[in-house]
Amino acid sequence: MSDAGGGAPPKRGKTPRTATGGRALEGRIALVTGASRGIGAAVARRFAREGAHLILAARTQGALEELDDEVRAMGGSVTLVPGDLTDFDTIDRMGAAVFERFKRLDILVGNAGALGTLSPLGHIDVKTWDQVMAINLTVNWRLIRSFDSLLRLSDAGRAIFVTSGVGARPYWGAYAVSKAALETLVRVYAAEVAKTNVRVNLLDPGVIRTAMRARAFPGEDPMTLEPPESITDLFVELAGPACTRNGERIQAY
Repeated sequence: MSDAGGGAPPKRGKTPRTATGGRALEGRIALVTGASRGIGAAVARRFAREGAHLILAARTQGALEELDDEVRAMGGSVTLVPGDLTDFDTIDRMGAAVFERFKRLDILVGNAGALGTLSPLGHIDVKTWDQVMAINLTVNWRLIRSFDSLLRLSDAGRAIFVTSGVGARPYWGAYAVSKAALETLVRVYAAEVAKTNVRVNLLDPGVIRTAMRARAFPGEDPMTLEPPESITDLFVELAGPACTRNGERIQAY
């Protein structure tokens, strides 16, 4: 790692605030995966504006550094973790480093994802299947494995995992299967922490203007879609100490 510098979900456009009107995530330590672009980058910017210290993980170092410049320009603080999370030892090392420096983790956002190929199940090559499962499912289990104890050390640990509304749609193959498995994983974890200070939820962002959406629907005009910034209120709500929701699948639409 390197330094650089409850209730119903709110409607889009409503800004969560503390009871005193301050920043909703002041002083919270937040880890966001897939943070270099799209939903992850939008969440990172919003969390920074709400006062969180960011730990940002993504494969693209250049994009992370650009995001770091943005966050520092708004007065935020960031720790960058460039690298491939499917090198699972990286996650274990990250957990050890977070404990050594911060002694806790307040917010975990499991956002990194892979689409794979859209084709019949029997046509998906093994490498693509394994890669999608590794990124969409196993990475999130490894995050739970490495950061569960740190979330429990927080006075209000919060974990948010990004899912999808794709369901059992034909030809979505590995992506659809991996998201279904992710939802079961998260619900199991939520049940296990139900009697602790940790709250764990799934967030389905709906149709959002992202690079993954453009890959899946290349003929679609992206400017007709909502930008990632339009759903960040929900992330703030679910990440805040006041959130009491647990084990829920929340739609942003």
